[in-house]
Amino acid sequence: MKDKIIETSIKLFDKKGYTATSIKDIVEKMDVTKGTFYYYFSSKQDLLRDIHLDYIENLISQQEDILRNTDKDCTEKLYGIIHMVISNIGTKRESARIFFREMRHLSEKHIEEITNKRNLFRKNYQQLIETGISLGEFKSSIPPDMLTFGILGITNWSYYWYNPEGNIDEEELARIYTDIILNGVKSIKKAGITL
Repeated sequence: MKDKIIETSIKLFDKKGYTATSIKDIVEKMDVTKGTFYYYFSSKQDLLRDIHLDYIENLISQQEDILRNTDKDCTEKLYGIIHMVISNIGTKRESARIFFREMRHLSEKHIEEITNKRNLFRKNYQQLIETGISLGEFKSSIPPDMLTFGILGITNWSYYWYNPEGNIDEEELARIYTDIILNGVKSIKKAGITL
């Protein structure tokens, strides 16, 4: 029942927004009582926290699986994480939108908890970049923290526009992003020009 409440709430929060969705809306959509809701959640705020935690903890778990794979080099792991993020946006689009859009509605205590998880995801990314630099796979002229923020910006905003049923599938989009990150957008003929 808890999973059903979360699933129903995700759909309603995505469609109406967190603030415009009441507990009454959730229980009426499920045809259950408010008592059922309060058996699993003390408030709508706690429900939003759980939605955020489920999303980011799942991403961290998948990310760490990729990072632990000793058969892949840093470039392959970078592609793997980018692909994983895009894949999750495709398969969990509503949760992704809520994760990025509704964080501002979390209480200060919950924001700190979610921010710590987001920071772990970012630090794992940055550690991969730093390892790639130390092994000579990635160039050292770009600060690893700035590159990490750039990668997060590119991939995370895909939730806003990416349509997995469109012309580009998630593998191709991950390849495009990885190519932009690793090689930039300059043609080979112009590669020597600096700004």
